[in-house]
Amino acid sequence: METRKKGDRGWIWLLLLAPYIGLLWLPFYNSAQPEWFGFPFFYWYQFLWVPVTSLLLFVAYRSMK
Repeated sequence: METRKKGDRGWIWLLLLAPYIGLLWLPFYNSAQPEWFGFPFFYWYQFLWVPVTSLLLFVAYRSMK
């Protein structure tokens, strides 16, 4: 098994910052248009981050092993 240096995994932490930046920057998604299946952009943008965040956490978990 190959051992990795601690500095080799720095990009993983940046990857996990994406949901925080994407959801905490409210002026970016504080609008009603465009709608998707009747949901205003404000809601479906946040709903979209649920599977995206799960995928990012999975990638980070698998990369740490």
